[in-house]
Amino acid sequence: MTFLTIATLLAGIGIVTDSAVTVVGAMVVGPEFGPLAAIAVGLVRRRGILARRGAVALVVGFPVAMIITAVATWLAVQTGLVFDELVELNTQTEFIYQPGVLSLIVALRAGAAGMLSLTSRNSADLVGVFISVTTVPAAGYVAVGGVLGEWSQVWGSAVQLMINLVGIVLAATVLLAVRQWRHGRRPSAAPMGRGRWRGDGLGR
Repeated sequence: MTFLTIATLLAGIGIVTDSAVTVVGAMVVGPEFGPLAAIAVGLVRRRGILARRGAVALVVGFPVAMIITAVATWLAVQTGLVFDELVELNTQTEFIYQPGVLSLIVALRAGAAGMLSLTSRNSADLVGVFISVTTVPAAGYVAVGGVLGEWSQVWGSAVQLMINLVGIVLAATVLLAVRQWRHGRRPSAAPMGRGRWRGDGLGR
């Protein structure tokens, strides 16, 4: 939750300053793929507790991060650090509140790439997954836009957020199910500890 809050705050700063670099930094810091992957693993492995924990992390984490970002934005407005005109003139961050078919395609590919990275133990590729999706920036835009009264951007960002969350989980679930079907459940030769299993790269 702390990382998600920091990431959303960074996204908010990137939005009001129209800084694509800061927005990308927020994407890298955002930890949301972990809970999304947990949901996918829970669905495929029929581990309801894991799926629920991932869902709760998102359902609680995003609203808390957005509320804190909204409060920070309000304080910035009151102190004169942020003006409505800053967001109205944005050009580098317009992609955040303009969802479309490509948004879903990117989310699906990011979800598949992220799960493939986890199951193949190649975590270096996860950075590319974080940068490719706009979950945290969309959450940041909802918070900032709500305070500044930019409601068209708020709704567009909210749709963008939902497209990314659903697309990532869907693709990650399908890819994990296919890999499990192809490779089966092969026990590791090395012990993983109580209650853990290594078959396709994901511990249980």
